Amino acid sequence: MQGRPSDLAHLQSTMHAFELACNSIQMHVNPAAAEATILSLGQSPRPYQACQFILENSLVANARFQAAAAIRDAAIREWGFLAADDRRSLISFCLRFVMQHACSPEGYVQAKVSSVAAQLMKRGWLDFTAAEKEEFFHQVKQAILGIHGVDVQFTGINFLESLVSEFSPSTSTVMGLPREFHEQCRSSLELDYLKTFYCWAQDAALSVTNRIIESDSAVPEVRVCTAALRLKLQILNWDFRDNTNAAGGVRSSINVFSAGVRHDNDSFKRSECILVKPGASWRDVLISSGHIGWLLSVYGALRQKFSCEGFWLDCPIAVSARKLIVQFCSLTGTIFPSDEGQTQEHHLLQLLSGIIPWIDPPDAISKAIENGKSESEMLDGCRALLSIATVTTPFVFDKLLKSIRPFGTVSLLSNLMCEVVRNLMANYTEEETWSWVARDILLDTWTALLVPVGAIGGNALLPPEGINAATSLFALIVEAELKAASASAFNDESDSDYLHASISAMDERLSSYALIARAAIDFTIPFLTRLFSERFARLHQVRGITDPTETLEELYSLLLITGHVLADEGEGETPSVPRAIQSYFVDSLEADKHPIVVLSGSILRFVEQSLDPEMRASVFSPRLMEAVIWFLARWSCTYVLPTETSNGNNCYSGHDDEHQLDSHHSSKDFLSFFGEYNQGKLMLNIIVRISMMTLISYPGEKYLQVLTCYQLLPALVRRKTICVHLVALDSWRDLANAFANERTLFSLNSAHQRSLAQTLVLSATGLRNLEASNQYVRNLMGQMTAYLVEICSKNDLKNVSQQPDVILSVSCLLERLRGAASASEPRTQKAIYEMGFAVLNSLLILLEVYKHEFSVVYLLLKFVADWVDGQIVYLEAPETAVVVNFCMHLLQLYSSHNIGKISLSSSSSLLSEANTEKYKDLRALLQLLRNLCSKDLVDFSLGEAADTNMSQVIYFGLHIVTPLISSDLLKYPKLCHDYFSLLSHMLEIYPEMVAQLNSEAFAHILRTLDFGIHHQDTEVVDMCLRALKALASYHYKETLAGKVGLGLHAAGCTDPDGKFQEGILSQFLHSLLQLLLFEDYSTDLVSAAADALLPLILCEQGLYQKLGNELIERQANPTLRSRLANALRSLTSSNQLSSTLDRMNYQRFRKNLHNFLIEVRGFLRTV
Repeated sequence: MQGRPSDLAHLQSTMHAFELACNSIQMHVNPAAAEATILSLGQSPRPYQACQFILENSLVANARFQAAAAIRDAAIREWGFLAADDRRSLISFCLRFVMQHACSPEGYVQAKVSSVAAQLMKRGWLDFTAAEKEEFFHQVKQAILGIHGVDVQFTGINFLESLVSEFSPSTSTVMGLPREFHEQCRSSLELDYLKTFYCWAQDAALSVTNRIIESDSAVPEVRVCTAALRLKLQILNWDFRDNTNAAGGVRSSINVFSAGVRHDNDSFKRSECILVKPGASWRDVLISSGHIGWLLSVYGALRQKFSCEGFWLDCPIAVSARKLIVQFCSLTGTIFPSDEGQTQEHHLLQLLSGIIPWIDPPDAISKAIENGKSESEMLDGCRALLSIATVTTPFVFDKLLKSIRPFGTVSLLSNLMCEVVRNLMANYTEEETWSWVARDILLDTWTALLVPVGAIGGNALLPPEGINAATSLFALIVEAELKAASASAFNDESDSDYLHASISAMDERLSSYALIARAAIDFTIPFLTRLFSERFARLHQVRGITDPTETLEELYSLLLITGHVLADEGEGETPSVPRAIQSYFVDSLEADKHPIVVLSGSILRFVEQSLDPEMRASVFSPRLMEAVIWFLARWSCTYVLPTETSNGNNCYSGHDDEHQLDSHHSSKDFLSFFGEYNQGKLMLNIIVRISMMTLISYPGEKYLQVLTCYQLLPALVRRKTICVHLVALDSWRDLANAFANERTLFSLNSAHQRSLAQTLVLSATGLRNLEASNQYVRNLMGQMTAYLVEICSKNDLKNVSQQPDVILSVSCLLERLRGAASASEPRTQKAIYEMGFAVLNSLLILLEVYKHEFSVVYLLLKFVADWVDGQIVYLEAPETAVVVNFCMHLLQLYSSHNIGKISLSSSSSLLSEANTEKYKDLRALLQLLRNLCSKDLVDFSLGEAADTNMSQVIYFGLHIVTPLISSDLLKYPKLCHDYFSLLSHMLEIYPEMVAQLNSEAFAHILRTLDFGIHHQDTEVVDMCLRALKALASYHYKETLAGKVGLGLHAAGCTDPDGKFQEGILSQFLHSLLQLLLFEDYSTDLVSAAADALLPLILCEQGLYQKLGNELIERQANPTLRSRLANALRSLTSSNQLSSTLDRMNYQRFRKNLHNFLIEVRGFLRTV
């Protein structure tokens, strides 16, 4: 190919300098200079001759590696103007190199060159003709079929691995091209070549297996077979889209915005299970060919041959073969014909027959592992069961094994799980062992069986034998958990996993236990009831005689398990009674005898005893109370005062109409026991009393108070039907009275008091009318607002304000006000507005007094921000004026006291996120200003004067905040996001106010916008681009109407030194073009950049022409100069682009910019 004139001496000199740099990097000698030398090769124009010379002649492996990388970087950058012959030549060189050096010991160099060949092939994929692709793949196929020897065969397979990885969107390398390009390449490879590659890999494996099986020692063919199996596995892991489940040959639509990430795994699973859906076109290769039987036979033969060599199970060929077998278990979809599942059942039975020796008999397998055998095969067997369970129904899953064994697959799964649990019980340790991993995989298998894909909650039905297996398994699981709990009772080790594991950390495992329990619910509920009764009786027997800690730990564990069995997590919604519970116990017609009622009642009677001081002191430890509160929070969401007596949302195959009618009758029967006209209000009263007791009687128990304030009490006010009864309870009134008028609850953490205030205010929705709800809030918060006003009216406030107890009181009051403000709803909005209005002057006084007390200032600003957020959309013009004027005074006062306090020099010394706590008030200010902005989005009734005041207060706030926001502070994500969110929002709403900013504030906004455009967070960049679009489009529209627009800010000015400074639009036109053409950025931002660039070009057409001409003049190559000129012309003229800023024109320009960047970005970035 054509290169720059160069003789052999020059090439050798370049190679020696390059080798020296690579050696220096490895020896850490002058690394900066060495790195610059290495980078310069890839950044220089057309370095291919030098790179190829280094690859073919250098004795330094790292130099050859870096030379390959330089070829890749230069070729991707210069691809747009490389001749077609040069492109093909580069790929051919790389392929030829790896084939010729197939015996090289430097595998990483070979892998790099293969990767480069794959990337270059993908870069030209849409340009190459079918014949050109066939020419490349012909030599690859010859290599893979073994024509040139085993080493070349291995190299050819490795190249295909690199190619498949490069064409998969989730593993492809960045090329600076839009996603549409990657999607087109992916689709083309999937439709035209992927199955062919699979067949080549299969042929390669077939060609060497006899040699491997017959040989008594390691042979080179093992490498080939391992690579072929690995390639087949990689292809099966492909995210098939174009022919997946396409009925009648209809292709599914292409989503070019998909990142290629698989979504088969449910979020609650701990183990990976990727469904393989290649479609009907793959049936001949994967199902009909007999290759699966061949794979099982090969693995079985090798397993038998090396049975005495324990290491073999972990060697690469064994691992690859097992992974492929497991993946075959995940085949599903239209690859199987429509024959009522017979083909798929035969397929799965064939696989299961080969996998059974890995996992059965479980006790023998477990004993062998304990004696030193590798656990990898057994774990892969568990993963295979998980895959099979994922693609079948419980009945089909269970039936598979019955054709070859006297028991079903569910029984095998249960026996295997039981053995794993026994191993955990016998070898309890804090370190993760093989049995931990196996337990998690098998629990996921039960989850896959009992929660089929597409089901909405609950359990699928198991066959009778499966129910018996689940019964035995759950009993053993509970025994193991109780044993672990009992053993931990006197464990003094500070790092005990069981003692310190939070409830949320165990939730995943307990949820799986619950599914197993619900599969045998007719056994589970009486079983749990008996266990509770035994522990309750034991507690009373040993009380005051022996230490009850073991029993208390067992009760703790039982409460967690039972809570998961009886109820699901709400996740923001009211959970229904689990369908499995509704579907059984249909013969229990008396509500008080229903097993769920008996179990729930026994627990409630026990926990009610915590209200007795003597029992509380001797039995109800803080740890046990944590489980009690957690259980009540989860259980009450489902069972207390239910709104309906049946749940029709959950659908399960296997339920006939008669069974559904029975379950409906059963659920209605026992749920009525918890209803309004039976025991519901009494139970609600008990829960409220226990909640209040935990807040008062367990001081300092932080986690217990967190559960009470953030889980249990909020759960009670989630439904209005409960609130109606809640506010009528004496216990709830006692809680509200203690909160409003007593000092008792002031000992709580201030954040907990905020949550408590929010909960109490939300309960007001249960009152009969609007006035009653507002009066309830006034009574609840009136004493606090009066107390805060009283504190602020004291003459000696400045003298006593710094006393710790006064600071604590003020902080608690502000947190309570903030909690009430965050609970604002239309029904209580009036009272909450009055609450805030009553303390407005007091807040200004507090800001003055506590100007140097950061924590108080922060709480004050957060309350104001939350109050404004909850009120602003409801306010009429007079109330809005009050709020706006108050915010102006607040900002003025903050400005007078805080600008001098927070210096930019201090921000540069921040070392960690913790050190930015003192800047929380800045974030609160940003949120306050953002909330004020929202008024204009929802209310157009304000008069012009009010609107002007609003914009003035917002921009005054911007004047205050912008000097405090340094580039160092913008490196902290939360503050950065809040700032640019506000800035873009304000510039979109009030672009005309930019002209009114003083020069210092304006210059600061300019700097921060420029910083944001080059930020690594695409969301931040997007917000800045939206701000630029708003400014430029405003100026363009205003100038078209004969107005000044942004005025001098757009026109530019002369600085004191006499130099002309460009206006804001000119500067950002420069900056944005520089970014788009020469810098790295996410292709997701091209559309947003186009929306900002179009009005910038329309505003600065003369500058755009000048910049375009400068770019053209820089190109020494006439061909490139012509291409660039045509591309620049097309950018602003093709697709019928006009000079308007309407939606259609923006869309046209987006398309133009995409095409422009594809055409010129590569060669413009060439150094």
